[in-house]
Amino acid sequence: MTRPYVICHMMSPLDGRLIVNDWAEGTGHSIDELVNVYDSLHEKIGADAWLSGRATGEEFADAVDQPYETTGKAERPVHIADPDANEFAVIVDKDGRLRWDKGDIDGAHVVVLTARDVDDVYLAGLMQAGVSYIVSQADAVDLKYALDILGEEFGVKRLMLEGGAQTNGHFLNAGFVDEVSVVVFPAIGGKSNSPAIFEGGDDGLADKVRLTLLSVEPANLGSVHLRYRVDRP
Repeated sequence: MTRPYVICHMMSPLDGRLIVNDWAEGTGHSIDELVNVYDSLHEKIGADAWLSGRATGEEFADAVDQPYETTGKAERPVHIADPDANEFAVIVDKDGRLRWDKGDIDGAHVVVLTARDVDDVYLAGLMQAGVSYIVSQADAVDLKYALDILGEEFGVKRLMLEGGAQTNGHFLNAGFVDEVSVVVFPAIGGKSNSPAIFEGGDDGLADKVRLTLLSVEPANLGSVHLRYRVDRP
């Protein structure tokens, strides 16, 4: 199978902090203004799917830990709710905690990635809501399997990874990121215990990734847009 080309697209201050609320004030601009710069570069790069983890998914879901009231046998391991979709919002939700009552986020068709222990009631609820899903045959979400299915059965060619620190770290550690795109804003967060845009656990990522500079471009609000090709050592 052919997996999508994966671009990890993030925004940060000079010290690489993830939580925008912790550093946005240092730019002298509102968070909405910063996000507009980030989003405009997202559109410029282009992708037919974006992916985030469960924590980011909570911002878009209709409910959290609120079960569906559905019955019936659900399709496994893959359900394609909209065969005509050409833009996708992919949400990693291993345990099926997020409830969706509609099948899109701002026009992007929702595809949920779960692990094998998710129950049929949840999957049936996704089917009823018009949401697609991919169930991994493991205790965790199998990234390789999910990416292969997204490419082969959903037709995704370019996927924008916009996850949290751990999601980004998992993808990098597994070797599934082809390019890193970072919008660096003129600010320093400096807040203790604030996560970085990439987290690789106790072992880190230093021996997993080699970066080759592709481009450096000034962007709006004093930011700089950096793009790197990702290789394995």
